[in-house]
Amino acid sequence: MSDVDLITTARFLRRLPSMAIRAPRALRGLYYTGIRNREKNLSLAWALERAARLNPERPALLQDQRRLSYAAFNAWANRLARALQAEGVRHGSVVAVMLENRLEIFAVLAALAKLGAVAALINTTQRGQLLTHSLNLVKPSHFVVGEELHEVFESVRASVHHADRHLYWLADRDTLADPGEAPAGWANLARLAEGQAEGNLPSSAQVRMKDACFLIYTSGTTGLPKASIMSHGKWIKAYGGFGHSGLGLTSADVLYLTLPCYHNNAVTVCWGAALAGSAAIALRRKFSASAFWADVARYRATCFGYIGELCRYLLNQPECPEEIDNSLTCMIGNGLRPSIWNEFKERFGIERVVEFYASSEGNIGFTNVFNFDNTVGFSPAPYAIVRYDLENDRPVRGKKGFMEKVAKGEPGLLISEITDKWPFDGYTDPEKSEAVIFRDVFRKGDAWFNTGDLMRDIGFKHAQFVDRLGDTFRWKGENVSTTEVENVLATFPGIEDAVVYGVEIPGTNGRCGMAALRLRAGTELDREALAAHLDRELPAYAIPLFLRLLAQVETTGTFKYKKADLKKAAYDPQQVTDPLFVRLPGEAGYRALDAELYQRIQRGDYRF
Repeated sequence: MSDVDLITTARFLRRLPSMAIRAPRALRGLYYTGIRNREKNLSLAWALERAARLNPERPALLQDQRRLSYAAFNAWANRLARALQAEGVRHGSVVAVMLENRLEIFAVLAALAKLGAVAALINTTQRGQLLTHSLNLVKPSHFVVGEELHEVFESVRASVHHADRHLYWLADRDTLADPGEAPAGWANLARLAEGQAEGNLPSSAQVRMKDACFLIYTSGTTGLPKASIMSHGKWIKAYGGFGHSGLGLTSADVLYLTLPCYHNNAVTVCWGAALAGSAAIALRRKFSASAFWADVARYRATCFGYIGELCRYLLNQPECPEEIDNSLTCMIGNGLRPSIWNEFKERFGIERVVEFYASSEGNIGFTNVFNFDNTVGFSPAPYAIVRYDLENDRPVRGKKGFMEKVAKGEPGLLISEITDKWPFDGYTDPEKSEAVIFRDVFRKGDAWFNTGDLMRDIGFKHAQFVDRLGDTFRWKGENVSTTEVENVLATFPGIEDAVVYGVEIPGTNGRCGMAALRLRAGTELDREALAAHLDRELPAYAIPLFLRLLAQVETTGTFKYKKADLKKAAYDPQQVTDPLFVRLPGEAGYRALDAELYQRIQRGDYRF
């Protein structure tokens, strides 16, 4: 961390005048984030109906040639809600939703919210056993499946509980113009909605903040997903924090969305931010770096949602005419690395980066309301950053059994207090929920959510992300943050992607660093220059000892690196067909790693 990232009193005060213009919206956002009464009737449905009432003719959804006003979108959702209601969907019903990014998914989610039903957002990339697990985990009573995923669903249907009834199909087209014909055994949801009343449903006003809105799947330690509960209360907090206090979009804005709609960043953060200001969402089926700026120009987008490495993909694209004097002014998301933060802002003319930190299951969120660089932002929630013992994988507790807070600027484990105002909705499995709660942290009887993330306090209730706990390893008695090493590798010419993880060397303590690299097309790795670069930028213990050159880097649907297989194969030439390199003790560069050299390392011939 650079000292320039620390937020001093002077730096903070300099930001206040620019906040004065946005103060009314920011205060409204603080109101929504601070509501304690979970019985209060506020929900996603309420937010949509409010936007439709305030700006009925402004665009709500855009995709290709399709354009829906808020009035038309709200009416569509009402028709779908009545159709689903007639099919037995009630308050609390769990409905599995399998649709790719198209306008129909927003209409279905809005319809379910109006009924107080719960949408289980199925990851559209899942197949086979993983998909069966996700569907059976939440016990849906109804299934809404798009034509584009119909075959995928049918391939596992025999293994899915209660999948012999309540099956609803949506054609892969503009279903408002052409509902199509559903396959045998499936009801055509678009046709069922035709002719239904378009006014708001009485049930919308009865949905409470404590009610579940979405079930969002997160990665589990066993390799199988867990379903976290996104309540309407948490959605409203995002609506206030990201929408009103953070971005402050208006009905003149367009938010370009390429993130998958089975993810919270899309349906909670971005959609909440758009609804807060009656802004439009311009939707793309899947992210494309090469088509990004043409889309921005076509929709006159003023904002976009990002996650993970999306920004790096854009930076790696050659300059195109559409990016010059583009219409974007702000962006919202998480995972923008410090190594490219300023470069991205300067190249593309971005004025505000509303970086945030949140998790589907957690009870805390940070938002970069004050537009500082290299921070996940500010949080009004009660939290602490505590000392963590990486070797024993647990927080440090003092003589009296309580945890210890770290000093300003020092990394530690982020935990957030569970209170009536900041409740923990957890997972659908109570045992998994209990597993992430710390008790008796600073006093007997208190309860805190374990985020599993290392953070550092940089002042004025702002934090800076350091690493996921599982991604931090210990070598030579020092803690190594994979994120920080990846940031340094990313600044070396020719490297497009860098994935860092810890691997074991027999006869040593802890894990040393290994980096899997993907190079820009046509680039050859200058191994000596890379070693010199790392020597300049990193302490000796953090420099990766092994390299692996990848043709491509496997990521999740939300651009997060998949490290499990890389860690498992490590640097064994029998398990890895990609080129491998090692930096032996005392050598200035990396040399090729073959089977013979691997065996010598395993025998302990070198003193690492």
